[in-house]
Amino acid sequence: MKNSILAILAVASMVACKKNETTDVDKSADSSAMTAPAADSGMMNNDSTAVPATTTDTKTALSDQDKKFADAAAKGGIMEVMMGQLAATNATNATVKSLGQMMVKDHGKANDELKKWASATGYTLPTALDADQQKQYDGLKAKKGAEFDRMYADLMVTDHQKDIAEFKKQASGGSEASLKSFASTTLPTLEHHLMESEKAKAAVK
Repeated sequence: MKNSILAILAVASMVACKKNETTDVDKSADSSAMTAPAADSGMMNNDSTAVPATTTDTKTALSDQDKKFADAAAKGGIMEVMMGQLAATNATNATVKSLGQMMVKDHGKANDELKKWASATGYTLPTALDADQQKQYDGLKAKKGAEFDRMYADLMVTDHQKDIAEFKKQASGGSEASLKSFASTTLPTLEHHLMESEKAKAAVK
């Protein structure tokens, strides 16, 4: 009888152990189940972090050509307006004076359009001439009379030939769509300026 009681207790003890093991396994399973959402949550956080970065990259996805063109167009536009103002005031030839007024008006408008593009894209444009351009401007400012007229007309022919080549290159090979469009829509104006500059140059030979 005593042996039977001991046997029953032993069986009961084994059952209890089994239950504890099952409970431990269940707890372990529960723990794994709770960890899984945390991992998912971490992935979601990583994804959500990546989204703004991608958006920012897209917003400022400008190629080196885009940046170079935008910088050159901004500085060139500033110079055209500054020199145009000089010509409108200092030129003695009516054709040259008229050319200067046209440059102030048209390049001022183009400069404003380029600034709007830069604002929308988050790109910072130059706001002043570079050293070579400043030297050209100062040289023109020092001229008077017919000498001023000839130098201004010469500069406008040379500058617009170079500008047209750069704008054509950007219109066909640029990466940023809005900047390509700006280059394309500005080209006819530049070509008209070159034609008028050549007329002015012929008028003051």
